Order: sequence, then structure tokens, then C-alpha cells
Amino acid sequence: MNARLNFFDTTAAKGVKHLVTASKAVEDTDLPSATAELVKIRASQINGCGFCTDMHTKEAAHAGETATRLNLIATWREATVFTDAERAALELAEQGTRIADAAGGVTDEAWANAAKHYDEEQLASLALVIALINAFNRLNVIGQHPAGDYRVGQYA
Repeated sequence: MNARLNFFDTTAAKGVKHLVTASKAVEDTDLPSATAELVKIRASQINGCGFCTDMHTKEAAHAGETATRLNLIATWREATVFTDAERAALELAEQGTRIADAAGGVTDEAWANAAKHYDEEQLASLALVIALINAFNRLNVIGQHPAGDYRVGQYA
């Protein structure tokens, strides 16, 4: 399977570079990187973005994430391997990704639950991670970027 187009070889490249720069801003915060990866993976699963799911599961595994946790992200509600803070972040990611499915977007309850575990800076980082991964997912799904060949650190 070949991608419809390579965004790095088009006028979209400048925009993609800005998204990457925005992603790096989150890395400079104290939001746990494992939490950010879990959120990226869950949003990518929901959006059907194979490329981002491939990328972020490989990056998470390389950073030490366990196969058990990676395999259970899609069923986090039933899994016992996630902390309450991670569960709150995953709920926020799901609601922030499925905005069109809910009349009010992210519920006050989901936000309040996340706020129990994350300070204002971390909440801002979570919101940014969710927005950015959704943008990357959409670009890759629209362009049909194939999954499976990502190598850890490929875009570092």
C-alpha cells in the first residue's frame, strides 16, 4: 500500500513542521511522557490511524512501556494496569477525540476528574497532545499513510 501523497513533499510540509514544533513544546512540560503516549495511541485507535498507532506503540515500547499495557489501551476501562490518573487522561482523550459524538464535547465530569490528577500546566499539555494527535491522525488517514514500517526515532 502506498500513501496517496507524502505531506513532507508538498505545501503541507510547512504546516506539519509547525505541528511537530508544537508537539515538542509538550515534551518540555512535566506531563509524564508515558501518559502522553497512551493518549496518542488511544486517539489514533479511535481515528483509525494505523500509522500513528504503529509509531506511538513502538515509541512507547522503546521507552519501557509493557506489552500488557499497550495491548489493553483500547479496553482501558476494564483493565487493571492503568493508574487513576492515566484513566482520567484516557477519558479526556476519548472525549476530546469524539467531540462530534457528544453535544457538549468534553464533559465537566471528565475535566474535573482529570483536574484531580493533573495541574493546570499538565491539563494544558494534555489538551494540546489530544488536539495535535487528532491533527496528525487526520492528515495520515486522508493521505492513507500506511502502517507497519515505522522505526523508533525515525522522525527525531
